[in-house]
Amino acid sequence: MNSMTCLALSMFAVAGCAGTTSSGAEGKTAASATAYPFTLDNCGTDVTYKAAPQRVVTLNQTAAEILIHLGVGDRIAGTGYEIEKTPPAIAAQYERIPLLSAPGAEIKHEKLLEAQPDFVYGSFASLFTKEQSGEREQLHDLGVPTYLTEFDCTYHESVADADFAKLFEEYRRLGRIMGVPEAGEKLATEQKGVIDQAVGAVEKRDEPLRVMWFYSTYEGTPWAAGPGGLPQHMSELVGVENIFADAKTKWAEVSWDEVAARDPDVIILADLTRGEPNDTAEEKAELLRKDPLTSRLAAVKGNRFITIPGSHMDPGYGSASAVRALADGLNKLG
Repeated sequence: MNSMTCLALSMFAVAGCAGTTSSGAEGKTAASATAYPFTLDNCGTDVTYKAAPQRVVTLNQTAAEILIHLGVGDRIAGTGYEIEKTPPAIAAQYERIPLLSAPGAEIKHEKLLEAQPDFVYGSFASLFTKEQSGEREQLHDLGVPTYLTEFDCTYHESVADADFAKLFEEYRRLGRIMGVPEAGEKLATEQKGVIDQAVGAVEKRDEPLRVMWFYSTYEGTPWAAGPGGLPQHMSELVGVENIFADAKTKWAEVSWDEVAARDPDVIILADLTRGEPNDTAEEKAELLRKDPLTSRLAAVKGNRFITIPGSHMDPGYGSASAVRALADGLNKLG
């Protein structure tokens, strides 16, 4: 069946054509590197992948960036939830991908269907809902397989083994799904090298520093990293203590009184560009300096801040760079 025949079929018939319509070296590699069909248990759901996807929709920017780094960005038919400027190294590839939602907004189900996907990949459980892109079961019933990161099977719930090994396994799984398993293995190896080098460069201390991962505010209330997410794992890797490691969720709604009582040595600021109040790292630092309570904290008075892109605190390609930024920031603080 040729590509024109596939495109002429009904909206989701492309799922059955994927992997048979590619031309050129990449298509041949994709068709031969993975044995289809195969089934994966993903977040407690068995999902069968019948062929190498050719029209992928990524529900968020981070997911799109991972596929680009796997070398299959040209198969992304659309993406959404764009929340920051794309890194220069992949900007040209990313800009060619159709944006199926307004910047900072989620893809709606109808818009997703218009893209005629044969595979949908997302990094947040909140995107696979009736109100947003549609439930996974609904998409599976339409013949469209999905993949949801194992870091967020249930929205905001802590994950017991939230570490880089899990992220690297996601790269391997996506490589297998896309028919390029060697690319998944290569990406995992490269990023492990970045992390190992960063951890090895951390200066040793007699006592571990106590840190707060300050992500955002909502109606004046701070949100901080708790247990069961990559920030907690990064803290352990570089030998610091997360002051909210005892929270109930991986992103916890806390209070300024709690922050003051726990008095962190260092505050890690998430630099976000969504346009929400106090999103950028500069805005967060200014908020802390102006607040009567937090302005008295030693970390604030001493300007003991480390800035990390907010998206790198969620699992993705940039997370390895976050370890390096954290290690460099700690070393500079002394």
